[in-house]
Amino acid sequence: MSEPLFLTPVLHEKMWGGVALREDFGYDIPSETTGEAWVVSGHPHGVTAVVGGQFAGQTLAEVWTKQPQLFENHDTTRQYPLLVKILDAHQDLSVQVHPDDTYANAHQPGELGKTESWYILDAKPDAKIYFGHNAMTHAAFDEMIDQQAWGELLRTVPVKPGAFFYVPAGTLHALGAGVLALETQQSSDLTYRVYDFDRVDHETGQKRALHLADAKAVTRVPFEPEQPEPSTINFGNAEKTTLVEAPYFNVYRVTVTGPAYFTKQAPYTQVTVVDGSGVLTVDGHDYDVQKGQSFILPANVEEWAFDGQLTMISSTPGFLSR
Repeated sequence: MSEPLFLTPVLHEKMWGGVALREDFGYDIPSETTGEAWVVSGHPHGVTAVVGGQFAGQTLAEVWTKQPQLFENHDTTRQYPLLVKILDAHQDLSVQVHPDDTYANAHQPGELGKTESWYILDAKPDAKIYFGHNAMTHAAFDEMIDQQAWGELLRTVPVKPGAFFYVPAGTLHALGAGVLALETQQSSDLTYRVYDFDRVDHETGQKRALHLADAKAVTRVPFEPEQPEPSTINFGNAEKTTLVEAPYFNVYRVTVTGPAYFTKQAPYTQVTVVDGSGVLTVDGHDYDVQKGQSFILPANVEEWAFDGQLTMISSTPGFLSR
């Protein structure tokens, strides 16, 4: 029988986190400074487990390895390639940059590089993100960092709910305070911190470590934003907006306002319900779905249907993740 793989989130406390993951999504957060919910993950730093169905209790990493046909996975030695998070930036995140696969493999073998994307779920009226920089040469970039000329170096962009940003490896970036975002990314936890607003970790009493040499080596200079133009199609009671189709992942916003039917377009599809509730039908079986739930429609699900009032962010592997 074909069936969706429902997943339970893994919650991470962060010094910049808050309580929005509980208030907005109903997650049982561990503290008042919970910053991340890893909702689809095979990464060892936070592996999601399957809830219900024939694989109940197994982790996504185990299903990926033991049931490769469910993902059209032809290489069981590699880890599940994608990671989906929901982030609550109660405070500014550190300004950081991620390496590409080549640099990551050379400096931390076995770890992927990290290209990511943000869909802004909510944002305070004055919220912003840090996105890119103003240096035109590597020498100028290094000098601004050495002089801590952050106001001159960093680009900021105001954000509103519904905005989307594609963040390739090598992009200097950070979510600003008051932003709630869904992040679709390569399955990597490799981060080079550039600036942390001189904060002190309350547990250690020390500033968090910076990784300036690596950051200088991997940051793209000059900054050239890659902002794909969204496109929308309507069919029946569904609207599907393509947010990005990129080498590592494809991301879509799907809105359903009644019975809507879908067919398989990729080896597997990841889905997070970000608003509303309804019913998912797969292979003649109905599953109640609501805001905060995440699931995977594996390769043996050829078609499915939704009914209800739902907004979802879905993603599929790009050609470099297959």
